[in-house]
Amino acid sequence: MIAGGVDLASLAAEAVPAAFLARLRGARHVLAVSHEHPDADTLGAVVAICLLVEALGGRATALCTDPAPPLYAFLDGVDRFRTDPEPNPPVPYDLLVLADCATAERVGAVAERNATLFGRLPRVVVDHHASNDGLAGADWVDPAAAATCELVSLLAVRLGVPLTAAGGSLAAALMAGIVMDTATFAHPNATPRTLAVSAALVAAGAPLSDISRRLYRTKPDAQLRLFGRVLDRLQSSPDRRVIWSTLLEGDFEATGSIAAHSEGIIDLLAQSETAEVAMLLKEQADGATRLSVRTKPGGVDATALTGAFGGGGHTRAAGATIALPLGGALAAARAEAERLAAEVRR
Repeated sequence: MIAGGVDLASLAAEAVPAAFLARLRGARHVLAVSHEHPDADTLGAVVAICLLVEALGGRATALCTDPAPPLYAFLDGVDRFRTDPEPNPPVPYDLLVLADCATAERVGAVAERNATLFGRLPRVVVDHHASNDGLAGADWVDPAAAATCELVSLLAVRLGVPLTAAGGSLAAALMAGIVMDTATFAHPNATPRTLAVSAALVAAGAPLSDISRRLYRTKPDAQLRLFGRVLDRLQSSPDRRVIWSTLLEGDFEATGSIAAHSEGIIDLLAQSETAEVAMLLKEQADGATRLSVRTKPGGVDATALTGAFGGGGHTRAAGATIALPLGGALAAARAEAERLAAEVRR
């Protein structure tokens, strides 16, 4: 397969580990799991893995702790997600696949509810987070990939499954993940391989323009009101190298929005002209605080900041949950962010 003059078959042969490939080829009943609070990359990757397993004659269940946000309702296959494995009689699952999970904990509560099943199944990981260091024998983690869906696209090629499979649903699911994690190819993580894979997906029928519009240029009025509320709280350090805002539990009721509508706020903050670090701190019902971070290329490593609180992610985009109420979490995150930003020389 040639895309933009690039031989995808050669790229796939080079990229896909033999052990991962063998595990997936040999599985007949796959449990494919996304991370909690799902986005387009984890959803698209899981849907695609299920389609690939089925194309090979197997059976697959898509699993996510949380229901998919309404933003992703347009995506074919998103309605197949369950919040727990299939009920009795039990399905004889023979492989657990974690997709786009920087750590096993990112799977969420579904893993706790099904600890016995998760513990006994052979497991493989496919992921692109630099902070993923929990590698086992057949795991496939490639931080050079812009999205996990980029890797799963190469997996499809390696397996010999046409990207046009499932009436175009395979290509659309994979493109959605790449569009989300590159911000429609605006982030510096989009490499020549990313573009070659994307070209092949478009050639296979993926509606790039429509996916981009739905993910980045279509928002309910309630979401716009929520964005306005958060932007009104925008603050910065004295040298303006760190900016932040907060999202309160009461903001959703006040604006008629839902938690999923907070998606994208941090990327808006990251457009700051002066800030090396942009942070959004979300108040949570359990008393903890969710921290989302974006940083400028060539500056602060976002994983260094979130890693101080047990989080992870990518060099330019990362997150963590801080076991402190909003005020204490903000003070701690601000101190660390200002320390790291002060080390940047341009």
